[in-house]
Amino acid sequence: MSTPIAPAPRSLVSKRTIEDWAPNDGQWCSKTAWTTLAITTFNLTLAFIVWYLPGALIPTLGTITGWGFTDSQSYWLLAMPGLTGGALRIVWMFLPPMMGTRRMLTLSALLMLIPFAGWVWVVTLPQQPAYGLLVALALAAGLGGGVFSGYMPSTSYFFPKAKQGTALGLQAGLGNFGVSVVQFVVPWAIGFSMFGIAGQVAHKTVDGEVVAYDVWLHNPGMIFIPFAVVGAILAWTMLKSVNVQANPRQQLDIFRNKHTWIMTLEYVLTFGIFSGLAGSFGMLIKQQYGTDMIKWVFLGAFVGSLARICWGPLCDRFGGGPWTVVSGLGIAASAAVVLYSYLFPTGIGHDGVTEVPGRGIFMLGMVSIFFFSGIGNAATFKQMPTIFEPRQAGGVIGWTAAIAAFGPFIFGVLFAQFAKTAVFGGVIVYALICAVVAWWYYARSGAEARS
Repeated sequence: MSTPIAPAPRSLVSKRTIEDWAPNDGQWCSKTAWTTLAITTFNLTLAFIVWYLPGALIPTLGTITGWGFTDSQSYWLLAMPGLTGGALRIVWMFLPPMMGTRRMLTLSALLMLIPFAGWVWVVTLPQQPAYGLLVALALAAGLGGGVFSGYMPSTSYFFPKAKQGTALGLQAGLGNFGVSVVQFVVPWAIGFSMFGIAGQVAHKTVDGEVVAYDVWLHNPGMIFIPFAVVGAILAWTMLKSVNVQANPRQQLDIFRNKHTWIMTLEYVLTFGIFSGLAGSFGMLIKQQYGTDMIKWVFLGAFVGSLARICWGPLCDRFGGGPWTVVSGLGIAASAAVVLYSYLFPTGIGHDGVTEVPGRGIFMLGMVSIFFFSGIGNAATFKQMPTIFEPRQAGGVIGWTAAIAAFGPFIFGVLFAQFAKTAVFGGVIVYALICAVVAWWYYARSGAEARS
């Protein structure tokens, strides 16, 4: 059932801070809400691009002549954006009611220019800099992950509950496309001279022989910097803020509600796995099949993001709880396929000797994990505004997103320290636990908080 749209009071369309705004009572301006969604989504897509830029560059960066680090060092670098992404989400979750949508988005967009410019600069250095500098730039890229916990809650203020599943599904899904965009653009953009700056010489192993080739690793960052500038300008000139105010102490009451912790468990399953595997997918492919296969790394995030968009309306219609259960079962089954590919390898790696998982089975399992995580992301974002009242829902969205943003850090550390069979075995167990919890609390007939 659609929410009626009453004529917007003058304050809804004439001020930077909107005073009279009650979407669930029909007092809202559809044009303002959808404009906010469009501009915030544009900036969120750029945020995911900067968050995953190191992950797209590092597999090739380690092959540059004069550079070089171990696979373990590469996974630690891939983990760093997840560490700061999660930590900064805890900060950004408090900002929407304190700063307002307009100022928060403008500041965030300007800050993202720092890691973009930093990675453009560092990859043009003739010799590998200190490893600590690369760690610092990887940490800075985590800013792109941190802003999510401010963008999503602030957008939820603009829409009635009946439309939040669709609106937030669109925003998060299109924003998640930033992962696949950067993973698609980087392998293409580094392949030719674009800005008159000298490239770098890289090497790869083909049938046991080392082959040299040229790359231009600065191109991707230079392509995206102008878009970040446009995002900041759009945020400052076209956005408004809703008069929703709460200081940090008031927002902390969400932690007294057990459903905050249950939904954190569920969102770590969906977005934690999506973000974590998206960050490590390129290295997994490079280790097993060589750099030539990295061009397909974008498929995982693309499929997951598309599923998140498509399932937003379905979650509005049927509720998020049942789809969260489907997501958990699907992730467990898909991880089992990946585990099988490692236990029974049927391929030979790029060195011509090492046994590796068969490409078809491995890619099917991985892409399926992304697909079901996308369904779960849409479902959980439908559940939270339904389970919690509006002010708390924004805080819960920010908090759960903050914890799930540690996904790249967690998976980076796991792949650096443990066998891949152990990692995917753990994913199976965790996904099944989450499916049972979601069914008990949110999906079954008579559930405590059926949503």
